[in-house]
Amino acid sequence: MIETITRINGAVNGFIWGVPAMVCIIGVGLWIAIRTGLVQIRKFGYAIRTTLGKVFSKEKASEGSVTPFQAVCTALAATVGTGNIAGVAGAIAIGGPGAVFWMWCSALLGMGTKMAEVVLAVHYREKNEDGDWVGGPMYYIKNGLGKKWLFLAYIYAVLGILTVFGTGNATQVNTIISAIGAALNNFNVVSAESFAQYKLWIGIAIAVLVALVLVGGIKRIGNVTERLVPFMALLYVILGLGVVIMNYRTLPHVFASIFQGAFSPRGFTGGVVGSMFLSMKKGISRGIFSNEAGLGTGSIAHAAADTDDAVHQGMFGIFEVFTDTIVICTLTALVILTSGTQIVYGQAAGADLTISGFTSTYGAWISIFTAVALCCFAFSTIIGWGLYGTRCIEFIFGSKVNKPFMIVYSLVAIIGATLDLGLMWDIADTFNGMMVIPNLIALFLLSGVVVKLLKEHFEKRGEKA
Repeated sequence: MIETITRINGAVNGFIWGVPAMVCIIGVGLWIAIRTGLVQIRKFGYAIRTTLGKVFSKEKASEGSVTPFQAVCTALAATVGTGNIAGVAGAIAIGGPGAVFWMWCSALLGMGTKMAEVVLAVHYREKNEDGDWVGGPMYYIKNGLGKKWLFLAYIYAVLGILTVFGTGNATQVNTIISAIGAALNNFNVVSAESFAQYKLWIGIAIAVLVALVLVGGIKRIGNVTERLVPFMALLYVILGLGVVIMNYRTLPHVFASIFQGAFSPRGFTGGVVGSMFLSMKKGISRGIFSNEAGLGTGSIAHAAADTDDAVHQGMFGIFEVFTDTIVICTLTALVILTSGTQIVYGQAAGADLTISGFTSTYGAWISIFTAVALCCFAFSTIIGWGLYGTRCIEFIFGSKVNKPFMIVYSLVAIIGATLDLGLMWDIADTFNGMMVIPNLIALFLLSGVVVKLLKEHFEKRGEKA
């Protein structure tokens, strides 16, 4: 039975995350880029000034909402996760160094796609029964496209519910367990065998922490992510930059391998990766998986922002993809490629490859810091996806089911801590990919609304949209 499920899921996953998905995501990204005149590039300076200016803001959000900066931190909490560490490593191992170049390309288009998602989420959001702002793909399909497209909104919501337990929770907890176990083993605190008995208790502790955050509502989620995300990002950036600086002599060769390997990977992978298409596929798919541009999930968090200007909040979408992919994913790639750690091309790789880049430069002692970073990344992802799942199930059944769902979602952490989750990850990844379809249809059909809102926003500023 398990083998049959695995085989069927593998076939569906290969199709969903294969050529069709890439063509659709890139196609819609190009469509939005053309219709907006590459606004993510032309207005990049404005986006950075607008978003970074909120970092030190002391503003308070009104009832039922969070500050714009808390909204982006909640979205980043869900996107900046193990995909930035394990996903990049996997892309390089299977697609060669050139996959990084294609990851950058996907990010340039993704900045525009994410901006459009956020603009639509804020523009078409509504108040729920508890007085909180709710929005996202379900709501801009419902309120923007009308009743005849409502089935798409429900499809998206159902897929979102099915995805959050695996992608957003169980697999993330599994990552936390692995990180803690590796650090304790490196320092000979406990052996791998004896650590197994502690997994259940760690899972219970995580479940309690997740429940405390989620049950506290959107404001508590915003308060936690506002503090956790900047800390974890800063810690990781400092550690990563240290690796790059200490191995700066290898940078010219590394960048040559990225740019040349994008079109001719054979020369940099010993002939193992000989296809430009494979390098492109891995780079683009991992970039999309990391920044979630095209999935629409991040816009759910942005819809709760205390703002009257959808385009202003949309600038955070540009900042979010830039931070996630251009900054953090690039840093991960440079840690792997500059450190000289051994890469076995053609074989699957994950967080262990990234961690080996750190340990080969700093020594085994750094594993405790990488464990802390991994735990922060994974825990923040659990919180962010918890919000997404809550909004998806609320769209179908109303806000009365929110707290029961949050409790069930929190308890899944115990499963993630104690079981082998290979198949669950694969199934969740498939549902994740399927969420792209209804969202991209909505983005394509509502792109004119995005253009109109951009024009109105920049005309008020006396600028060309």
